[in-house]
Amino acid sequence: MALTKLNNKAVANVTTLPVALGDMVLVSSATASSSASIEFSLGNYKEYKFFFVNIHPQTDKQYFTFQGSTDGGSTYATTVTTTDFSAYHTESDSALGLGYESGADQAQGTGLIKISNTVGNGADECCVGYLHLFNPSSTTYVKHFINRSQTYQGDNYSVDEYKAGYFNDTNDLTNIKFQMASGNIDAGKILMFGIN
Repeated sequence: MALTKLNNKAVANVTTLPVALGDMVLVSSATASSSASIEFSLGNYKEYKFFFVNIHPQTDKQYFTFQGSTDGGSTYATTVTTTDFSAYHTESDSALGLGYESGADQAQGTGLIKISNTVGNGADECCVGYLHLFNPSSTTYVKHFINRSQTYQGDNYSVDEYKAGYFNDTNDLTNIKFQMASGNIDAGKILMFGIN
């Protein structure tokens, strides 16, 4: 089998792929530039996978978040239940651990869903990761999701975050919006793939 490489060398720069990914299709991408939010319209794919590349906030120590809409993006307050745990380690080796993040979960909440720990806004600080959303157009079942992120946290921690949950709504999920908990997304790219 021949080795295929990306001509543009970086995932953040991908516009097309020189290899087949089976049923995974690059549907859309967006690059932040002092953006209040980035929104995507969902279609009829059975699954969506969003990749976050070098998400950098304007305001220091902000959570990178998302929320869904069932009304075409008019409102983003769909009821969710989530769970969250993380592993962390400081650059100075002064603290480390693994545990449940009770302040990052929701039980039948409608607020922003935390994707990452508090991202620093230093020149080299950012977060990366993915969100995997299952069957958003179903009008029978809730909409499950899995999220994993790696953050260069504002207090010089490496934080590996795991989140999962579901939108507790049987209406079809029509839109997804990403934003910082406060302030703009200074830079970064989000790629949306559809999977049949």
